[in-house]
Amino acid sequence: MEVMKSRNKDLVEYFGSGVGIHHAGMLRADRGLTERLFSDGLLKVLVCTATLAWGVNLPAHTVVIKGTQLYDPKAGGWRDLGMLDVMQIFGRAGRPQFDKSGEGIIITSHEKLAYYLRLLTSQLPIESQFISSLKDNLNAEVALGTVTNVKEACAWLGYTYLFIRMRLNPLAYGIGWDEVIADPSLSLKQRAFVTDAARALDKAKMMRFDEKSGNFYCTELGRIASHFYIQYSSVETYNEMLRRHMNDSEVIDMVAHSSEFENIVVREEEQNELEMLARTSCPLEIKGGPSNKHGKISILIQLYISRGSIDSFSLISDAAYISASLARIMRALFEICLRRGWCEMCSFMLDYCKAVDRQVWPHQHPLRQFDKDLSSDILRKLEDRGADLDRLYDMQEKDIGALIRYASGGKLVKQYLGYFPSIQLSATVSPITRTVLKIDLLIASDFVWKDRFHGAAQRWWILVEDSDNDHIYHSENFTLTKRMARGEPQKLSFTVPIFEPHPPQYYIRAVSDSWLQAEAFYTISFHNLALPEARTSHTELLDLKPLPVTSLGNRTYELLYKFSHFNPIQTQTFHVLYHTDNNVLLGAPTGSGKTISAELAMLHLFNTQPDMKVIYIAPLKAIVRERMIDWKKRIVSQLGKEMVEMTGDYTPDLMALMSADIIISTPEKWDGISRNWHNRGYVKKVGLMILDEIHLLGADRGPILEVIVSRMRYISSQTERTVRFVGLSTALANAGDLADWLGVGEIGLFNFKPSVRPVPLEVHIQGYPGKFYCPRMNSMNKPAYAAICTHSPMKPVLIFVSSRRQTRLTALDLIQFAASDEHPRQFLSMPEEALQMVLSQVTDQNLRHTLQFGIGLHHAGLNDKDRSLVEELFSNNKIQVLVCTSTLAWGVNLPAHLVIIKGTEFYDGKAKRYVDFPITDILQMMGRAGRPQYDQHGKAVILVHEPKKSFYKKFLYEPFPVESSLREHFHDHINAEIVSGTICHKEDAMHYLTWTYLFRRLMVNPAYYGLDDTDPEILSSYLSRLVQNTFEDLEDSGCIQMNEDNVEPMMLGSIASQYYLSYMTVSMFGSNIGPDTSLEVFLHILSGASEYDELPVRHNEENYNEALSAKVPCMVDKNRLDDPHVKANLLFQAHFSQLELPISDYVTDLKSVLDQSIRIVQAMIDICANSGWLSSTITCMHLLQMIMQGLWFSETSCLWMLPCMTNELEGSLTRRGISKVQQLLDLPKATLQALINNFPASRLYQDLQYFPHVRVILKLQRKDANGGKSPTLNIRLERMNSKRKSLRAFAPRFPKVKNEAWWLVLGNTSTSELFALKRVSFADRLVTHMKLPSSTPTNLQGMKLILVSDCYIGFEQEHSIEELDGSQQL
Repeated sequence: MEVMKSRNKDLVEYFGSGVGIHHAGMLRADRGLTERLFSDGLLKVLVCTATLAWGVNLPAHTVVIKGTQLYDPKAGGWRDLGMLDVMQIFGRAGRPQFDKSGEGIIITSHEKLAYYLRLLTSQLPIESQFISSLKDNLNAEVALGTVTNVKEACAWLGYTYLFIRMRLNPLAYGIGWDEVIADPSLSLKQRAFVTDAARALDKAKMMRFDEKSGNFYCTELGRIASHFYIQYSSVETYNEMLRRHMNDSEVIDMVAHSSEFENIVVREEEQNELEMLARTSCPLEIKGGPSNKHGKISILIQLYISRGSIDSFSLISDAAYISASLARIMRALFEICLRRGWCEMCSFMLDYCKAVDRQVWPHQHPLRQFDKDLSSDILRKLEDRGADLDRLYDMQEKDIGALIRYASGGKLVKQYLGYFPSIQLSATVSPITRTVLKIDLLIASDFVWKDRFHGAAQRWWILVEDSDNDHIYHSENFTLTKRMARGEPQKLSFTVPIFEPHPPQYYIRAVSDSWLQAEAFYTISFHNLALPEARTSHTELLDLKPLPVTSLGNRTYELLYKFSHFNPIQTQTFHVLYHTDNNVLLGAPTGSGKTISAELAMLHLFNTQPDMKVIYIAPLKAIVRERMIDWKKRIVSQLGKEMVEMTGDYTPDLMALMSADIIISTPEKWDGISRNWHNRGYVKKVGLMILDEIHLLGADRGPILEVIVSRMRYISSQTERTVRFVGLSTALANAGDLADWLGVGEIGLFNFKPSVRPVPLEVHIQGYPGKFYCPRMNSMNKPAYAAICTHSPMKPVLIFVSSRRQTRLTALDLIQFAASDEHPRQFLSMPEEALQMVLSQVTDQNLRHTLQFGIGLHHAGLNDKDRSLVEELFSNNKIQVLVCTSTLAWGVNLPAHLVIIKGTEFYDGKAKRYVDFPITDILQMMGRAGRPQYDQHGKAVILVHEPKKSFYKKFLYEPFPVESSLREHFHDHINAEIVSGTICHKEDAMHYLTWTYLFRRLMVNPAYYGLDDTDPEILSSYLSRLVQNTFEDLEDSGCIQMNEDNVEPMMLGSIASQYYLSYMTVSMFGSNIGPDTSLEVFLHILSGASEYDELPVRHNEENYNEALSAKVPCMVDKNRLDDPHVKANLLFQAHFSQLELPISDYVTDLKSVLDQSIRIVQAMIDICANSGWLSSTITCMHLLQMIMQGLWFSETSCLWMLPCMTNELEGSLTRRGISKVQQLLDLPKATLQALINNFPASRLYQDLQYFPHVRVILKLQRKDANGGKSPTLNIRLERMNSKRKSLRAFAPRFPKVKNEAWWLVLGNTSTSELFALKRVSFADRLVTHMKLPSSTPTNLQGMKLILVSDCYIGFEQEHSIEELDGSQQL
């Protein structure tokens, strides 16, 4: 039965005679059937080709070899059967279970008989065939990065079998005896092999071979060949045949010439069928016709795409062989065209890649890709009627039905049209300079996602092309996942160059990687694009004699500096900074001593206005910390000045701020404080404002920087007291605008060239391909090691990477390379005992491992002790290499001789993809190269993604213009100004805008901000529209109220401004919090705050989140485990449940989540209280207590605030009815001892000292002194355990220091109304009063005063007011 089913006529025919056939041209099913029949004994004789001997274990009693000649298509003639084949075939004779012996018969021509007999009796060695494919293998190693020069290539060749045989049998490899005698180790021959292969690869452009140094440099072509397994000879063919413009048949013919297909032969008997196939299934012209080898291949390629059927078996096997390699060859050709930047050829080859994958011709109807679901009849009719996709999209179901003359087919076609991948593109174009455009592309998907057709993700090629010049300026691969397709449009940002004269337009194309004809266009027209003026004015560095420190004219000041002379930049700016009050903008490269220049301005202020304050603003916490440490040592201790720090970690009290001479702050903190400048005296006492790294104005936190400077200038214009501004930045392209905005005149503007560095810098930029980030980073490790060996074998090296994980992986790879060079500890320079001492102090496991080899790690995940230890080791040259994340570039001044920037992208948790570092960060990292005291010059090696190489080349030497990003964050700042009373009217807002940097840049680069030109009317209406839209948004969110053009703040707006929250957050609170919101809902609302939008969810963290979600009590949305808000929720719950966090990153994430949470929760409490909701207010206070203590709020949880609490102790206390710490505080020490049996009472007593014991005394005063009606409640609070003087809260699980405070809540518990809320804090005692709601005295029923702690659970005290009698004394 089975045999009759087979399509192979010969097989069926011979089976009757008990004879089977077996060869590679048969279908797998037929081969399997034959093997089964033979092993079951149903076939007695099996006639087969030699492959059966190798591939299938079918022993027989007798084996006959009939004829020993094989046709070799490469040689184009016959060759003898190899000895190995003969041995293998004879090995099949004799079946172990059945036979005692087997027989082998060989039938050959007479003259070959002696040859085979000799071979059978004596054994022959196996020789290597490696030389024939040496070029391909060498190229693969170079592309992989394991071989980078001739020396390594020779070492690699030394591991091959070829090398072993070469030495034993040199003659077989064309090495004469004279060569062997001259070079016994054959190293010269080895070198010759490598050099010949390298020269050939260099000629084919597969790598660059520098003969002088012996180095190999990989090229794109070599990488593509290695990646797609394309042979060297094929690449030579493509180099010759691939042109910018080719038609379909030329492309197919070129593919047919690939050496992958050289084994295919033209057989006489196939000619008729090939001619017929060429007529029926080949839409394209066939070069050379069916009788030519390449013609035959091109027929079979076309046949594969057309899905034609073949009769003769030799053709079936050839077609299967071709189709196996076709897809990778097409992909390789597409990549080659993409790398060459040919747009026409590139899209043409991509079409053919998809045509091969789908077996659909590019000219056929795209719905043929659903041919499993749509009948061929419908598809044929659609093609005949010429109904393309656009036409079908516009038609109704019934019209389509009529078109294909099949009514119900219309609905089906429309349904599958919906499944056809289609996306919409829209873009905004902003010119950065005259030659560079920034493009923000929005991608919205516009089809129905069905897993069956689209899988988990769809890949799209995003190409920016100039069709006039046939060039691709940018290409990137974008992955659209199912979730993205259903969610918001995705945003991509990239830069493209433009050239004079401008082409009429660029096209942005998005082309699907797997669906034919699925593409989208967007046209960028240059018709009205206003480009910014090209004006960059640089200050020349004058050749001045360096000023000695003595020119300060003050002995104490001179002692601040360890050096004797100022450097050239400090010398040139000295007079303006130290002897005048002019505002100054100093643009100079990193490492040129700008901080000391700023100190000169401070010293000038101390000389002239000692009562005024210096405020130093640094955009990063790390810089603030560095300044604090540095200035504490010098200015504070030597000049006796007071200094305070204001960052997220430290908030000084009012007294400290009033008495400070120097305030060091982050922009956010100063923004929060200076918002209410009308009633904060110390804000008006600022005499000098130093803005460090002011070029970060264009970065994420730029808007805040912009607002505080604009506000301080506004304040100084209002108060008649001038504030001096000193801005420090890197070299700028548009220093003029910045200077104008800061109020800097001609005298105070210094903008030096990027090349003006105290230590000259040599920069090397190397490009690495690889679409995917992790493998690309991996391929950069060896070049990084090579760079250390070349540029800085003995001097310190900094390697910047993008993530904590990369620091570890990079360090481990460097250790491995050093070990393979047989110098595993080359980077370490300290004795063993000292090393062991150091290692014993290190807590981080990875760091402990890498330090043994002289490599340090530095990132935010290390604790402070480890971090400062590493910094110390590196700065004292005990370790030579430090692998760190980008934060180190800003915060810690640790210069090195060589800086390696390994990769210029980082993973953006919010966008869920890799994005580029801002140029400012790259410049900052490069600035760390070159140590002024030790080096003549510094070196920087930047390893980038190949496509970005030209971009970095351009901008590392050309200064980058700074643009304003205030527009995106305008709402919150306008809201703050409305609350502070600066803006009461639309006109005020317009006036306020004229103080901003945004206003300056609008004039210069209008197109960047979406304006056509700078005509005053257009500009005015643009600003007016901006203000109007902002007002309307704020009104919709409930933050402000508009009255024609007047605006006034609402409760939500004031809370947003006071707690420094986004208007979106308070608006969300306003709509989600109700009178009796539960704790679980509050937790969800808290996690949903937009302040957590930026919480990173890294690769694969959704898996950790899933694991966490199973352990926590409150449910989270299981479909959104990669959402930052869900992660925040899980981190909170893990904090309350005291769960072990999965990785160290989560520990730092939790820290930042808790940091932000306090002000968010306090804002929620204020919203509840302002709405008069008692129950919600109290619940929200409980949430704050939970955050402080890291416990869930429950009956017994408050006992667990005690460090010594155990389960049994808790049990014994609850049995006696004690569930609160307060009850324990009320008990005398003796009773305590009796309560807890054998538990050491002293320990418990000691723990109880941490907590405050507060007594409340109330007095009701019916009448006001003025005879008013509303009664007043006088309240006296005092601490009973007066030994405890400190106000610091006991919250061991909370990462920051916090002072304890209390809320006095006046409310009615029966009606759940809240009348008043007061927040107090006190050390010993406090007397305060609260007004009761003015109504008749009988209404005191149910009214209570509740005292709630803001950091301890279960410390509430309720006092009923109706029981109070007026006579009670205070």
